[in-house]
Amino acid sequence: MAVYIDELNKKIMQDSIFVSKLLNEVSKVLVGQKYVLERMLIGLLSDGHILLEGFPGLAKTLAVKSLAAVIQAAYKRIQFTPDLLPADVVGTLIYNPQSSDFVVKKGPVFANIVLADEINRAPAKVQSALLEAMQERHVTIGDTTYGLPDPFLVMATQNPIEQEGTYPLPEAQVDRFMLKLKVSYPNKSDEKIILERMTRFLPKINPIISLKDVQKAKDSIEQIYVDDKVKNYIVDIVFASRNPGEYGLKDLRSLIAYGASPRATISLTLASKAYAFLQGRGYVIPEDIKIIGHDVLRHRILITYEAEVDSIDSDDIIEKIFGGVDVP
Repeated sequence: MAVYIDELNKKIMQDSIFVSKLLNEVSKVLVGQKYVLERMLIGLLSDGHILLEGFPGLAKTLAVKSLAAVIQAAYKRIQFTPDLLPADVVGTLIYNPQSSDFVVKKGPVFANIVLADEINRAPAKVQSALLEAMQERHVTIGDTTYGLPDPFLVMATQNPIEQEGTYPLPEAQVDRFMLKLKVSYPNKSDEKIILERMTRFLPKINPIISLKDVQKAKDSIEQIYVDDKVKNYIVDIVFASRNPGEYGLKDLRSLIAYGASPRATISLTLASKAYAFLQGRGYVIPEDIKIIGHDVLRHRILITYEAEVDSIDSDDIIEKIFGGVDVP
């Protein structure tokens, strides 16, 4: 086993050598967003999707465009509004009077990376159209089903401060996102760098890898080793969110309305393997679970009214779960 792990480590280190080059290239135009970039890569390499919650002006669009540029991927942006229709997202049939026939007009969802800006501003039927495409990775226009490109990453944003005129995503649909990220303001030194860079012409982003390289990386991630003890640790984390009393966390019973679903177990495993790949490592360690755990679980653990009254959010609960579950 030790020899196998050593060989796997060497292979993963070789296959992941592009990661630092990619992050350095994007950092030419994006300041202080390494956390977001790494999570976007994890979503891309794990076939997951990302829900990003942050204030306006935090370079969400620039981050997605920059990632698409360095991997030479097709990129589309959809601005969600109350009058948006499902056909505006997935596409529709348009009548051609010259040929007396209907022609398929594919929507912006047919891209490798799709930015769904302010997803909670569109009605439920539009949200469902996008979320169905995310889950099934194909859409039906008329009587024909069309597959979506591979890789396919949806990065949806929502504004935490403006709730008027919005349509909150139902919990069952939020669960389809692998990661939920919370983006805060940059620190003082980063803000000064932003000032200096954004008041002149932005540097050009150069391609670092191709979509074939992305697929090669995804194949490598599948080979990353997860020990049975680590698998049990992942299952214990998820079960502790459902039955905290069994893990000596009785205080959490009154704070958790619903625990994480089996999707959390799957996402936590896939995301931790992708994170290990970004570190150039051929195996997953418990620390990987802790680092990525908040992003995987924060939108899957629903808190009670009592927790809201005490100003306790899901991140606080996740922190207590990690502190209460034994680490292998």
